[in-house]
Amino acid sequence: MLSVSKRGKLMPPSPIRKLVPYAEAAKKRGTKVYHLNIGQPDIETPQQILDAVRHSDFKVLEYSHSAGNESYRKKLVQYYTRVGINVDHILFIITTGGIDAILFGFMSCLDAGDEVIIPEPFYANYNGFAVSAVVIVKAITSTIETVFALPPLDDF
Repeated sequence: MLSVSKRGKLMPPSPIRKLVPYAEAAKKRGTKVYHLNIGQPDIETPQQILDAVRHSDFKVLEYSHSAGNESYRKKLVQYYTRVGINVDHILFIITTGGIDAILFGFMSCLDAGDEVIIPEPFYANYNGFAVSAVVIVKAITSTIETVFALPPLDDF
């Protein structure tokens, strides 16, 4: 019989998902809810982008290169060159979102049992990523009194 893996049982529940029912109930009561838990843009998509999608003539919406479109990666190189960082486009991997990038980073840079230092408050799902990668989060607390600036080096 199928069962949840040991790793799956260790995964902490997403605090973000825990709060969603409360936000939905508040909205039903007519309360204005500001979703600070999701990365949805709060600005309109530029008209040029909407027009490009509406007027495209592609027949197949296909996957891009596994590292991301080369033209985009080369434009990133141009940006980094302007700010004094010399890199090659082959060093970039474009992901579908921040979660993938963070998890790829954990999995490619850390071994089981390694520790990662993260200033808190931090993105709540870092704890789940740490469980997935079998690493330990060491939190260094920042405070409202310092406007959540990075703590002094001695704290690390």
